[in-house]
Amino acid sequence: MKTHEYKVLPAPTKGEKAKAAKGPEGRFAVSMSRLLNEMAEQGWEYIRADILPSEERSGLTSTQTVWRTLLVFRRPVPQAPEVAPFRHEPVVTPVEPPNAVPPALRGPAPETLPEGSTPPTPPAGSDPDKVN
Repeated sequence: MKTHEYKVLPAPTKGEKAKAAKGPEGRFAVSMSRLLNEMAEQGWEYIRADILPSEERSGLTSTQTVWRTLLVFRRPVPQAPEVAPFRHEPVVTPVEPPNAVPPALRGPAPETLPEGSTPPTPPAGSDPDKVN
Protein backbone atom coordinates (compact mmCIF):
# COMPACT_ATOMS: atom_id res chain seq x y z
CA MET A 1 0.00 0.00 0.00
CA LYS A 2 1.32 3.42 -0.98
CA THR A 3 2.03 5.59 2.06
CA HIS A 4 3.79 8.63 0.54
CA GLU A 5 3.87 10.55 -2.71
CA TYR A 6 6.99 12.35 -3.91
CA LYS A 7 7.66 15.55 -5.83
CA VAL A 8 10.96 16.57 -7.41
CA LEU A 9 11.68 20.21 -8.33
CA PRO A 10 14.75 21.89 -9.81
CA ALA A 11 16.70 23.88 -7.25
CA PRO A 12 16.71 27.64 -7.79
CA THR A 13 19.65 28.85 -9.87
CA LYS A 14 19.42 32.56 -9.03
CA GLY A 15 19.03 34.39 -5.78
CA GLU A 16 16.20 36.82 -4.96
CA LYS A 17 16.68 40.36 -3.81
CA ALA A 18 15.73 40.99 -0.21
CA LYS A 19 16.53 43.72 2.31
CA ALA A 20 18.23 41.37 4.76
CA ALA A 21 20.17 39.46 2.06
CA LYS A 22 23.83 40.44 1.78
CA GLY A 23 25.77 39.15 -1.20
CA PRO A 24 24.97 36.34 -3.67
CA GLU A 25 24.89 33.62 -0.97
CA GLY A 26 22.31 35.54 1.05
CA ARG A 27 20.10 36.10 -2.00
CA PHE A 28 20.35 32.43 -2.92
CA ALA A 29 19.41 31.46 0.66
CA VAL A 30 16.33 33.72 0.42
CA SER A 31 15.15 31.97 -2.79
CA MET A 32 15.71 28.51 -1.23
CA SER A 33 13.84 29.53 1.93
CA ARG A 34 10.90 30.84 -0.10
CA LEU A 35 10.66 27.61 -2.14
CA LEU A 36 10.93 25.36 0.95
CA ASN A 37 8.28 27.38 2.82
CA GLU A 38 5.87 27.33 -0.15
CA MET A 39 6.16 23.56 -0.41
CA ALA A 40 5.71 23.14 3.37
CA GLU A 41 2.47 25.17 3.21
CA GLN A 42 1.16 22.64 0.69
CA GLY A 43 2.02 19.73 3.04
CA TRP A 44 5.30 18.67 1.38
CA GLU A 45 8.24 17.69 3.59
CA TYR A 46 11.76 18.40 2.29
CA ILE A 47 13.81 15.20 2.06
CA ARG A 48 17.09 15.98 0.27
CA ALA A 49 18.85 17.61 -2.68
CA ASP A 50 20.32 15.40 -5.40
CA ILE A 51 22.70 16.21 -8.23
CA LEU A 52 21.89 14.08 -11.27
CA PRO A 53 23.25 13.95 -14.83
CA SER A 54 21.09 15.04 -17.74
CA GLU A 55 22.05 14.55 -21.38
CA GLU A 56 21.21 17.55 -23.52
CA ARG A 57 21.60 18.35 -27.18
CA SER A 58 24.52 20.49 -28.19
CA GLY A 59 24.25 21.54 -31.82
CA LEU A 60 22.73 19.28 -34.48
CA THR A 61 24.41 15.95 -33.77
CA SER A 62 26.22 16.04 -30.45
CA THR A 63 25.09 15.81 -26.83
CA GLN A 64 26.63 16.92 -23.58
CA THR A 65 26.07 15.93 -19.96
CA VAL A 66 24.73 18.67 -17.70
CA TRP A 67 24.45 18.15 -13.94
CA ARG A 68 21.15 19.27 -12.42
CA THR A 69 20.40 19.94 -8.76
CA LEU A 70 16.97 18.62 -7.76
CA LEU A 71 15.04 19.01 -4.51
CA VAL A 72 13.04 16.00 -3.30
CA PHE A 73 9.85 16.41 -1.25
CA ARG A 74 7.31 13.94 0.10
CA ARG A 75 3.94 13.94 1.84
CA PRO A 76 1.68 11.21 3.23
CA VAL A 77 -1.06 9.91 0.99
CA PRO A 78 -4.48 10.30 2.61
CA GLN A 79 -5.83 6.83 3.34
CA ALA A 80 -9.40 5.97 2.49
CA PRO A 81 -11.27 4.47 5.43
CA GLU A 82 -11.10 0.73 5.30
CA VAL A 83 -14.45 -0.78 4.46
CA ALA A 84 -15.37 -4.26 5.60
CA PRO A 85 -16.34 -6.55 2.75
CA PHE A 86 -20.08 -6.88 2.21
CA ARG A 87 -21.48 -10.11 3.59
CA HIS A 88 -24.92 -11.13 2.45
CA GLU A 89 -26.90 -12.86 5.14
CA PRO A 90 -30.14 -14.40 3.88
CA VAL A 91 -33.37 -13.41 5.56
CA VAL A 92 -35.43 -16.42 6.52
CA THR A 93 -39.16 -15.93 6.95
CA PRO A 94 -41.36 -18.80 8.06
CA VAL A 95 -43.78 -19.93 5.38
CA GLU A 96 -47.06 -21.65 6.20
CA PRO A 97 -47.81 -24.75 4.15
CA PRO A 98 -50.48 -24.04 1.51
CA ASN A 99 -53.17 -26.21 3.24
CA ALA A 100 -52.58 -24.75 6.68
CA VAL A 101 -55.56 -23.56 8.69
CA PRO A 102 -55.34 -19.87 9.67
CA PRO A 103 -54.79 -19.33 13.42
CA ALA A 104 -58.21 -17.68 13.83
CA LEU A 105 -59.96 -20.84 12.56
CA ARG A 106 -57.89 -23.30 14.56
CA GLY A 107 -59.41 -24.90 17.61
CA PRO A 108 -58.09 -24.49 21.11
CA ALA A 109 -54.47 -25.40 21.66
CA PRO A 110 -53.91 -28.98 22.71
CA GLU A 111 -53.53 -29.46 26.41
CA THR A 112 -50.12 -30.36 27.62
CA LEU A 113 -49.87 -33.55 29.61
CA PRO A 114 -47.74 -33.97 32.67
CA GLU A 115 -44.50 -35.78 32.07
CA GLY A 116 -44.79 -39.55 32.06
CA SER A 117 -48.58 -39.65 31.46
CA THR A 118 -50.28 -40.95 28.34
CA PRO A 119 -53.17 -39.31 26.49
CA PRO A 120 -56.62 -40.78 27.08
CA THR A 121 -57.77 -43.32 24.53
CA PRO A 122 -61.17 -42.88 22.86
CA PRO A 123 -63.88 -45.44 23.69
CA ALA A 124 -64.05 -48.52 21.51
CA GLY A 125 -66.22 -48.18 18.42
CA SER A 126 -66.01 -44.40 18.22
CA ASP A 127 -64.58 -42.61 15.22
CA PRO A 128 -62.05 -39.94 16.29
CA ASP A 129 -62.50 -38.00 13.01
CA LYS A 130 -66.28 -37.84 13.33
CA VAL A 131 -67.69 -34.67 14.89
CA ASN A 132 -70.85 -35.04 17.02
